[in-house]
Parts: sequence; structure tokens; C-alpha cells
Amino acid sequence: MENDGNVLLRAARIAAGYSTQEALADAVGVAVRQVRRWESANPPWPRGVVQRALTNLLGQSMEALGFTPPDGIPSQGDGQGRELPRTQGVITVPAPGVTLQPATAGEDFADVTRRHRRLYWTVAPAVLHPAVVAHAALGCALLPETAGVTRRAVAAALGESFLLAGRIQFFDSQKPAAAQETWTRALQAAGQADDQLLGAAILAHMAFVPGWSGDRQAAVERMRAARTYARRGPASATLLAWLDAVEAECETRCGHTQTALTLLGHAEDVLAAGNEHACPEWLDWFSPVRLAAFKGHTQLTAGHLPQARETLLQVLDDLEPSEDKQRTVILGDLAAVEAADRNPEKACEYAVAALGQLRRTWYSTGMDRVRDVRRALAPWQHEQCVRDLDDRLYGWETTVSALGR
Repeated sequence: MENDGNVLLRAARIAAGYSTQEALADAVGVAVRQVRRWESANPPWPRGVVQRALTNLLGQSMEALGFTPPDGIPSQGDGQGRELPRTQGVITVPAPGVTLQPATAGEDFADVTRRHRRLYWTVAPAVLHPAVVAHAALGCALLPETAGVTRRAVAAALGESFLLAGRIQFFDSQKPAAAQETWTRALQAAGQADDQLLGAAILAHMAFVPGWSGDRQAAVERMRAARTYARRGPASATLLAWLDAVEAECETRCGHTQTALTLLGHAEDVLAAGNEHACPEWLDWFSPVRLAAFKGHTQLTAGHLPQARETLLQVLDDLEPSEDKQRTVILGDLAAVEAADRNPEKACEYAVAALGQLRRTWYSTGMDRVRDVRRALAPWQHEQCVRDLDDRLYGWETTVSALGR
């Protein structure tokens, strides 16, 4: 069974970019058989110098990595000289004498996770994120008090909560380092649930971090891991197409637009063909319209302006009324198309519309698009339409919102 052994260490290893046990062994300076023992069901407690190497490389305490200290031996903290609060990690060892939670605990905990997932699209990130984090802390406390099916249900919902918290940190708050750490905890929880598809989704999200910073090799490695997990699922056509879209986004940001367009074409074929496997309930951030949005952005980046304009206008028409965050991104991309096509007035029109949407529903990714457009409009900065855009972009409300998130 995939979740046999120390799934916490295995998940943290993969999340940190050590795709094989050999890679971690080389980094720590031990034999690979030692890493195999650490990833076994009863991992031995490493000596002090090795503990420090592990916590520094993986960024978590020994307990969070699945090790149980012998009596009288203190934890080494998180590798940065800090002792992690137990609610920050995925707790695995039941406290002595704990009474197990009833079978309904899994469904009750998962129900709140589902509600948070729906609220993501309409509630301000600064309001929702603390609630999601507090809910995840509850899950960490519940997990050692559960067993069997209930334990797997709590672990899966906990993985979803950490995934959502990381999405807010990355897409809404521009905190990629914090998101990476949160997604590591999500992967550990998914490992305890033995949820391969959730693991695939988390690993694909992790690819965004290096992908957006231009580290193509690291992004490709995480996508390779995500596809490996998806094969074990088995995955629905929607999940497989989304994996193509994520990799295409990373390739686009790394300057490989032709590779990205090939991936997006494959994603369209996958969705058209479909398969018999059900789409996970939590995969609510992707659809054929979202795939078209990915495609329009890549066409824009590749300089295919007429195609990008046509694609993005169709996406704007097809978006559901509730998709306010995505609407800001599409308006920003349409503004970028017009700026690239040397049409500053139309570019400003779309950018102002995006700012109006951002006043109602904040989304850092959408604001990034508007800022990119303003930089592209530098040749026309003395035009009245650009000055009007600046008045909106640097108004009190917009400036405070952007700097305060």
C-alpha cells in the first residue's frame, strides 16, 4: 500500500525537490539505505548532525517529518532554530489515553473544508485565510484521535484545507515561499490519506512556484511527480487536462511558448475525448473555459495577437457570473493584447475595467496583469487615457488595497 512507511518524510522529500531517495541521501551525506530506513514504518531517530541536515534541507521539525524522539531527547526544531507549534504540522502520533473521535468526525471536518472551498471565490482572501488556517489546525489536532476510514477522511480534508491555504498565499497574496511550505504539509496529509489524485494536484501547484520564477527544471520535475501520482489515481480527463495547462503556464513563463501551445492542444484533445473516471469534487478551479484562458495568455505571450484577442474575448463571454477573480485576469490579458497591438486607448479601457473588478473582488494575480499593462504603456504615458488609468491605479483605495495584502 502506497501509504505504508513514513509518508511524512517521503512527502517532504518530494516537495523539497529530492525526487529519489538517492538524491536526499547525497544531500544529507548518508548512504541510501539509511534514507530507506527513515522512510520505513519505524524510522530510527537520526543523530544530531544528521537531524540538523534534515531539518535544514526540508524545513520541518523531526516530528513533522515522521520521527518519534526517544525519551529525554529534545526536538531540533524546524531547521531555523524555531520549535514548530504542533498545529503547524500534520500530527501522526496519538497522545497516550486519547479517546478516538466518532466515525462522523471525518465527514463533519470535511464539510467545513467544502464550505471554505466554495467561499474562496467570493470572500476576501484576508478574511478567509485565517479561517482556513484555523480549520487546518483543528484537523491536525483531530488526526491523532482518529483511526481507519475516519482517519483517512480527516487526512484528505486536511490536505484540501492546506491546499486551499496555499492557493490563497500564492495567487491572492503573492507569498510563494509560504505557499510552498503550506503545500508541503498538504502533501503530507494527502499521503496519510493515500489520496493519489490530491497528491497530484498539490504537486502541480508546487510547480507554479519555480515556474513563475523561471526555474524550468524544478517546475518540470514537480510536474513529472504530479503526473506519476495521477497515473495511480486513475485520473479524470479534467485533471489530466489541467496538468497539461499547469505545465503550459510554467513553460510560458519560462519562455517556451511553442511547447506550451503543444501542451494546451493536447489538453483540448484530452477534454474532448473524456474518460470514464469521475472528476474529484475539489477540482473546482478548472473547466474548458479556464483552459481557453490559459491558451489566450500563452497566445499573447507568443505574440499571436489576433488569436489571443479572439480567444480571450470568447472566454470573457463564457465566464460564469461568479468567476470574478478570473474576470480580472482576462481583462488584464485583453488590455495587454491591445497594448502590444499599439492601441493604448483600448488597452486602458480594459485595464480600468479590471481595476473596477478588483475593487469588488481582490486578486493579486489580476493586479499583476494590470501592472504589466501599465509598464507596456510607457510609450504613451503622456496620453490622457494613460493618465486616467494612473488616476485609477494609484488612487487611495487601490493603493492601500495593493500594499495591505
